[in-house]
Amino acid sequence: MRAVGLITEYNPLHNGHRYHLQQAKQLSGADCTVAVMSGNWLQRGEPAILDKWTRAQLALQAGVDLVVELPVFYATQPAHLFARGGVEILGALGVDSLVFGAEHPELDFERLTTALAEHTAAFKHYNATYATQFNAALKAATGVTLTHANDMLSFCYYVANQRLAHPMTLIPIQRQHADHGEAAITDTHFASGTAVRKAAFAQQWDELAGVVPASTLHQLRTQRLQRWDDFWPLLQYQLLTASIAQSGSYDQMAEGLEYRMHEMAQTATDFDDFIHQVKSKRYTYTRLQRVATAALLQLTQTEVQRAQTQNYVRVLGFNTTGQAYLHQVKKTLSLPLYTKINKDLRLHALSLDYRAGRVYQLINGASQDLYRKPWRLDESFG
Repeated sequence: MRAVGLITEYNPLHNGHRYHLQQAKQLSGADCTVAVMSGNWLQRGEPAILDKWTRAQLALQAGVDLVVELPVFYATQPAHLFARGGVEILGALGVDSLVFGAEHPELDFERLTTALAEHTAAFKHYNATYATQFNAALKAATGVTLTHANDMLSFCYYVANQRLAHPMTLIPIQRQHADHGEAAITDTHFASGTAVRKAAFAQQWDELAGVVPASTLHQLRTQRLQRWDDFWPLLQYQLLTASIAQSGSYDQMAEGLEYRMHEMAQTATDFDDFIHQVKSKRYTYTRLQRVATAALLQLTQTEVQRAQTQNYVRVLGFNTTGQAYLHQVKKTLSLPLYTKINKDLRLHALSLDYRAGRVYQLINGASQDLYRKPWRLDESFG
């Protein structure tokens, strides 16, 4: 069996994701589709609107054959690390090709990757965010800048793919209609994830019915939906009670930012107020949300970097095809394979994901890890 990979968040799964899945199957000709999906905490530094088990279920119902989790120590990182984690897992699973959306799929990402590799020293001259450093170096090397989120992520997939012993075939496709951050539903069939979440929180079910599968709409209408404000009291407590030294050790915390976050946590009325008070020209909102996530989950830079050297394959669900593919590749896997968390794993190999799940569970109310077994489409809800 040949497999095609998708690196996803499905926050939540909408018609654009379903189109992506259909195109991946068609363009690759693969027998099996494998989605590496972020867990309960996402790349933009925010909690998922629906928990990872619900989103894995929706992915299987949409036609994905095998869903595995992107660990929190990669899922909440800038684009280059987010891409590296997902590509590494797909490579370990022996996936042949990776299909992903880009704003400009016609760009020669492979040429840009090669050109930038020859100018890596350029990164050392910019005291700014990774995206700013990256684009400055890329422009110096090629004359090109990538200003769209998925174009930059596409580039990072190419960089990560070059690290594999057996690189995959990479296939960029055109994103459909809705811009990545478009906040309103303006199309009868496609909408951005941002617009879908906004409509869901506003309970605009009629608007959502045209842009998400019926199964997604059902889950949005019946489940408790998570957002940052739900976790604000917990984050505020962490920031006010942790020492400055402890806060300074959190992942992605910049020097001096811990003082500013501690100060603003004393007066902020909610999460949005807090982020706006902390915001400065030096930091993007996304960067600040990632730091806030690390503070909430007490993820230190040291333990995150250590965990990134010990990646693994955590299975969230599969159908008959996905199960057969797992059976085919499990003897040659280059990463550990886990199907459930027991007491030993929660304290050691999977401790960071267990911690992230426990915090999410405080608001969500449903067990996220301990003894949870992967979904089986044919047995559980097929």
